[in-house]
Amino acid sequence: MFPSSDTPAPSRRGVLAASGAAAAGLAAVGLGPAPAQAGPTPTTKDGIVKNPLAFRDDGSFTVVQFNDTQDSHTTDVRTTALQEAVLDDASPDVVIINGDVINGGPSTELEVKQALNNVVLPMEQRGIPFAVTFGNHDEDSTEKTGMAEADYVAFLSQYEHSITTLGADVTGTANQVLPVRSADGKRDAFALWLLDSGRYAPAEIAGQDFEGYPHWDWLRFDQVEWYARTSRELEKKNKGLVPGLVFQHIALWEHRFMWFASVDSRTDADHERAVAKHGIIGERNEDECPGPFNSGLFSAMLHRGDIRGLFVGHDHTNTYQGDYYGITLGYGPGTGFGTYGLGGAENHRLRGARVFRLAEADGDVTVDTAPVFAGDYGIDLTDGYQPGEPAAFPAGVR
Repeated sequence: MFPSSDTPAPSRRGVLAASGAAAAGLAAVGLGPAPAQAGPTPTTKDGIVKNPLAFRDDGSFTVVQFNDTQDSHTTDVRTTALQEAVLDDASPDVVIINGDVINGGPSTELEVKQALNNVVLPMEQRGIPFAVTFGNHDEDSTEKTGMAEADYVAFLSQYEHSITTLGADVTGTANQVLPVRSADGKRDAFALWLLDSGRYAPAEIAGQDFEGYPHWDWLRFDQVEWYARTSRELEKKNKGLVPGLVFQHIALWEHRFMWFASVDSRTDADHERAVAKHGIIGERNEDECPGPFNSGLFSAMLHRGDIRGLFVGHDHTNTYQGDYYGITLGYGPGTGFGTYGLGGAENHRLRGARVFRLAEADGDVTVDTAPVFAGDYGIDLTDGYQPGEPAAFPAGVR
């Protein structure tokens, strides 16, 4: 998550242009028929992905969020074991891989593909649709390998169950919305929004550098504008607001504001007040790491009134969630064992995922969510790295 302080921050557009190619205890009971299989990944200019996601006949729908798998082609074997355990336990209808899918370890195009394959194979083998957002580390190997995010999307399109597209024609890659049809198939009952929160701030703007400011990236205005416009389009099509969840890698400033119920004061007393005010549960073991600018996304979501929650990764050892003025802001715990954790004997304690249980009834959708952890599944939490061999590609993937 932390770039070298003496390395110039790459431009998001510049990196893409260089490419040559396009709370615990949650019940985990699989209800209804098996998840629908996804077909070939379409392309979309408007960012609305035409996919087969739908509530089950009993009105249920389950989402699993994996964050920061963040490894090379020799993915830690426990990362894969954790993914498989969560998938088998939760029986999700779709999986969101929410940024920092890989790290800068790969040195060839093949190793990039192997690293991606290691992460998506558990879903592909189980016939579970999956979609990817990107984080600040996903293009760390681009200069060595020539593979950038657009190339990752092209590679993933070979998987039968990938529903990742290049997304809307706005800043970043794979800004897209996945509508979820109602159980009766008559309308879009829910929407899963995937936003690209970028990589790092540029070296400077208007001749001014970012010394003293957070140096991660932020959503651009055209992305926020796309969300608001597309939200209105879904409302018009479905004759009413379509509730949804937003997934992006880097936290909003509002995450930090919520934790302290304050912008400027950040004391234990402020947090106690925040717990009572915003119903915060979960852990905060590191400072939130947003970009230097507030993108305005939260204000747009509040104005539109359709978003039930926004969930991020990036800060691996934060797991909290809370109700911030009617919108749940939260973290999915870091999934990958190959990157930083808590440190020491507890380094891997918070490796996990987040599970969302949606229920459609009486024209509305309720959402329950909680993190699950590797320790819940008896996975080895011994400190250190346990690299594995690259998994074989499925038939038809190269």
